[in-house]
Amino acid sequence: MSRYILKRILLLIPVLLGVAVLIFTIIHMAPGDPAQTMLGANATQEEIQELRVSLGLEKPLYVQFGIFMGNTLRGDLGKSIITNDPVLGEILLRLPATCTLAFLGLLFAILIGVPLGTLAAIKQNSIVDAVCSFIALAAFSIPNFWLALMLMLLFSVMYPILPSSGMGTWKHLIIPTVVVGGQFMATIARMTRSSMLEVIRQDYIRTARAKGLPYKLVLTRHIFSNVLIPVITIAGLSFGQALGGIVITETVFSIPGTGRFLVDAIRAHDYPVVQGGVLFFAAFVGVVNLLVDMLYAFVDPRIKAQYR
Repeated sequence: MSRYILKRILLLIPVLLGVAVLIFTIIHMAPGDPAQTMLGANATQEEIQELRVSLGLEKPLYVQFGIFMGNTLRGDLGKSIITNDPVLGEILLRLPATCTLAFLGLLFAILIGVPLGTLAAIKQNSIVDAVCSFIALAAFSIPNFWLALMLMLLFSVMYPILPSSGMGTWKHLIIPTVVVGGQFMATIARMTRSSMLEVIRQDYIRTARAKGLPYKLVLTRHIFSNVLIPVITIAGLSFGQALGGIVITETVFSIPGTGRFLVDAIRAHDYPVVQGGVLFFAAFVGVVNLLVDMLYAFVDPRIKAQYR
């Protein structure tokens, strides 16, 4: 098991390095001068040049990248050009709101998607299967931003029972949770249905039924244990995608999370926040996927046996 975890950690290193190179290159190719942005339009060329020297912007790109990677390895993602506060501290301050929204969205997707897919598989080719499949297809096809606007219009304007922005009480999280988890719910439902139909057709399921075992027992012990593997995979990938989609959700609903923080940094040309934030999220998603891979070993003993 330790070999399995070590292999996954080693695979994470080149991924993070590639993300660092990519975001560093994109940021420095973008138009605009960070020193000019920081000082404002009324700054003189002497003031701009002095600030560029203090920020190290006059150095070659490979030198700047080396300094950035060296600082990153020490846990220093730089300081914001706008606020002069440490980037890592600003991200950690807003991370709980983002993680809460991503976790609730994924929980909503699992709690709705798994029963929906299970019901569709059990009632295959029936009206129930058609309705469940239609719900999943509709949820997958609706863009997040359009769903957010429609839910705000319905439950905050036409019938004002839920707040339309902010993050103060549990009511503020209802609409954003549905928006974040809607498409992932559809994906999980479709994956659950296809996986269950594949497992149900296996010979050992027919043997268990032929022995006279109750269908509920066969469903819980034999079918679900094999269906969980692809569902866990989709859930793990969905969490990473949810963090990316939260950028739009937090902006629409004015939620003070890291997604909105990065959007504001992009608008302000605050490149230390952008490159530090993207690298932090890449590492965060990598750790989540590592935990998902570790969870495989507990769900499927065959994976654990391969690395003993």
